Amino acid sequence: MPQQSSFESEVEIAPRAQRSRRGSVVGGASALVAAILRRIVRRGSLEWTEAGGRTYRFGTGGAPDVAVRLLDRDLPLRLLTQPSLALGEAWMDGRLVLQRGTLRELLDLLTSGGPEALDSLPGNGLRAMADRLLSRRRHRNPSARARSNVAHHYDLSDDLYDLFLDRERQYSCAYFERGDETLDEAQAAKMHRIAAKLVLDRPGLSVLDIGSGWGGLARSVARDSTANVTGITLSREQLAYATARTEAEGLAGRVRFHLRDYRDERDRYDRIVSVGMFEHVGPSDYDNYFSAMAHALKPDGVALLHSIGIMGPEGGSDPWIRKYIFPGGYCPTLSQAIAAAERAGLWVTDVEVLRLHCAETLRHWHERFAARRDAARALYDERFCRMREFYLAACEAGFRNGRTMVFQLQLAHRRDAVPLTRAYIDGASPAQGRDTNFA
Repeated sequence: MPQQSSFESEVEIAPRAQRSRRGSVVGGASALVAAILRRIVRRGSLEWTEAGGRTYRFGTGGAPDVAVRLLDRDLPLRLLTQPSLALGEAWMDGRLVLQRGTLRELLDLLTSGGPEALDSLPGNGLRAMADRLLSRRRHRNPSARARSNVAHHYDLSDDLYDLFLDRERQYSCAYFERGDETLDEAQAAKMHRIAAKLVLDRPGLSVLDIGSGWGGLARSVARDSTANVTGITLSREQLAYATARTEAEGLAGRVRFHLRDYRDERDRYDRIVSVGMFEHVGPSDYDNYFSAMAHALKPDGVALLHSIGIMGPEGGSDPWIRKYIFPGGYCPTLSQAIAAAERAGLWVTDVEVLRLHCAETLRHWHERFAARRDAARALYDERFCRMREFYLAACEAGFRNGRTMVFQLQLAHRRDAVPLTRAYIDGASPAQGRDTNFA
């Protein structure tokens, strides 16, 4: 009997000890998360209530005023090791709920300390190290993988993108000349500015659009000039839409689209443009990309590359974005892109960094998505809606408070391929009389 009693005691004590150790780990993680939040929340008011009921308050007070509750005791530990992935998944799964304020305000507060504060998060340091070690394999996008990655994000319901994009379905950074433009006006300004940088100064120029999406930019270039535009994409859904709409607008004689990888392009063009596609190339293929561009560009040609970038010594990708939104995606630094272009023998004839324009674009997208959220939920489900709204709000916070920006590189074989000053760009503004009301 004594032996049986001793055995029963040991069985009872062991789980209690395990629970105690687990509680200590979770408690330690919670305290460390609180210490980090105290350092990185630099303004506003954040009330943070853990699953056990303990509440912390951070910030300087005032607006924005946000209160969240965690419904998962283990979430603080995951936030330490994988901050972005854990936060995004907790929002998607409803394990982090808002009691006051909005998701955009929450993410704005969490990034209010700026990029240096975010870089100091323990999990971000490990992520950056893993990105450096695994970058060439993780972000490598051969043709088959590139097609699969494109289908993951772009071959969704047409109705979904109509909920939040402008009428030309521009899924890239708009250009806000005044700051009070509508989304349609700002996207039209972006397309006109790109057309100006392409220097469409001769009749009948041939233009290649790499990653042509739903065809809005190709059609805009054709309307702005007498150019003949060829768009190439890896998305079957985008190809079908772009072709049908171009035919409906009577532009099929000068604008055509193909399902084609940029590595398979064999023709040569007077002008080349690529908007929002370079982020899907990956650093291991930068030399291939610019070599293909250099080969396809005629000796006196001009090219324009528009890409999301990272302000820093090296680019990378966010784990949550990579898992749920853009598999294989990689945002380059400006220096990475310029170095690869120069290795291909191309002159960088103009550089423009669009710092907050994409933050404003994302604000518009988020507001439009929120206004039509019920329609999005009818297309998919609640978790999908939470995923999309987190994507839009997190990206906006990154452009406002982090290291993310958009850059445009104008490239050419010859240094004299474009005019001597930038007057040809700034003088081509829609605000100076160009009609931006497209049918």
